[in-house]
Amino acid sequence: MSQTAVRKSFRSGELKLSYLDFGGESDRILLLLHGHMGNARTFSELAVRFPDWRVIALDQRGHGWSDHAPGKDYSRESYLADLRNLIEDQLGGKPVTILGHSLGGVNAYQFAARYPERVRAAIIEDIGAVIRTDMSFAERLPERSASLKELRDALRQEGLRAIDYFAEGVFEDERGWGFQSDRSGIVVSNRNCQGEWWADWLGSSCPMLLAYGEKSFAIGREHAEEMAARRPNTRLAAFDCGHGIHTDMLDDFAAAVRTFLDEL
Repeated sequence: MSQTAVRKSFRSGELKLSYLDFGGESDRILLLLHGHMGNARTFSELAVRFPDWRVIALDQRGHGWSDHAPGKDYSRESYLADLRNLIEDQLGGKPVTILGHSLGGVNAYQFAARYPERVRAAIIEDIGAVIRTDMSFAERLPERSASLKELRDALRQEGLRAIDYFAEGVFEDERGWGFQSDRSGIVVSNRNCQGEWWADWLGSSCPMLLAYGEKSFAIGREHAEEMAARRPNTRLAAFDCGHGIHTDMLDDFAAAVRTFLDEL
């Protein structure tokens, strides 16, 4: 099955933000949020698995085709304001189901806590209520590389394993190959994600699916189990992979998401 996404945009404050509308035969909306250095297209293979939903994938600020934030404004509040503006201005203010990976996951559960009337349910992919991740490597990546191979080698030299995930967010111009994402802004964004967010994790009551990779650097089994145990109405799903469940184990992840959505 093929499903062509339509590129659309909207204003959130002073930024022009971009998103992909995969369509779907439903007024139920599934909103997909990528992680740091990702973009909406990371979900292209997942989105087409849900033709009975209207699927929207956002390029979050500083990523993909969305504007980079002036003054490196990648605060928690600004990310959540972007989601509110998208839902109110583009999606008719209807409650949505949010699926968020990593950065998108913390944005999803914080948004559910702050704006419960806007969230029907949430799927949180591989991020914890306590976040201690390091994205400082982003500033060390070259502004341009002479070839795509050289750019991928730069990722390997930083010890990164999910090369394909990071390489999806690149472009070529007359200066060579570079990353679409705001590299220095991502360091700021990641710093703003650090800390303990138990109040936000426990601050909503909607159904949630917490998916984690058993080989992930971002969230361990004990922490994931504690999150599920402490929050009512939360289902836990473990996958035999690393941080990028939706890319590393697409079929299994899609099946778990389908089961969760069908039971809403």
